[in-house]
Amino acid sequence: MSAERRYLVDVGLQDLPYPVRVASRSEPDGQHTIASISIAARLHHEFEATWISKLIQIIHNHRAKIATSTLKKNMQDYLEGLNANDVSATFSYPFFVEKLTPVTKEKCLVRVLCAYTAKAASSMGTPRVTFKIQVPCLTTYPSAGTDRPGGLFGQLSTLLVQTESDGDIYPEDIVDLVDGKALAPIYSYLSEKDEELIIRRVHAVKRTSVEVTDDVGQELSKRKDIGWFSIRCSNYGMLHSYATVLGTEKSVWTPREDWEEIGKEVMPD
Repeated sequence: MSAERRYLVDVGLQDLPYPVRVASRSEPDGQHTIASISIAARLHHEFEATWISKLIQIIHNHRAKIATSTLKKNMQDYLEGLNANDVSATFSYPFFVEKLTPVTKEKCLVRVLCAYTAKAASSMGTPRVTFKIQVPCLTTYPSAGTDRPGGLFGQLSTLLVQTESDGDIYPEDIVDLVDGKALAPIYSYLSEKDEELIIRRVHAVKRTSVEVTDDVGQELSKRKDIGWFSIRCSNYGMLHSYATVLGTEKSVWTPREDWEEIGKEVMPD
């Protein structure tokens, strides 16, 4: 082997901005957005300088719709196109959810950050695809209470929800779930009447981040299409310069919605 020839183990690209369509419940053809694409491949053969051109071409062919189902199919093209042993691809992108303000019912667009990460290997069967979304909301500050000076007051929390599923998990569904369990959703626009309603709720209702995280986890555990999930809640209290973090994850100890029926089948009367 000549001194100029080299064999590389890990190659890839990072933070490539690219226009794509992503899975959306409200837009069947997918929502247009700009994704930041990072791909890493493990090669056990001689590196060819043309691999980057092949990679960009594969990305271009697959930009029509980024979703769970399409990524599982497309990962095979990455393996074959690069002659790689395994490939990991992450598509990070902003997604815009349309919300109605609580009183005036005005439409506003709220940005949430999402990402698809797919991993495939030549020795693996079905590629593993994880969908991730960050949903901001309001929760009650943990030490606040009606029996304390100042009463109840709120804090900004962000729930990082990760899921694995055979089908698509739409961003709108996760946002609706978190908004329904939170003290109050986050909006990009509020009229004076809308603000008054939310302020009154913040000072009258107690919904801690622990309760919100637990309730979201319980709802996700009921969905048979979700094989695994993880929730990480970061809380940004106005009295501190740091964030507190708590989380939960689906495990064998997380009960399913149909656990009673399963028990009857295993242990009939």
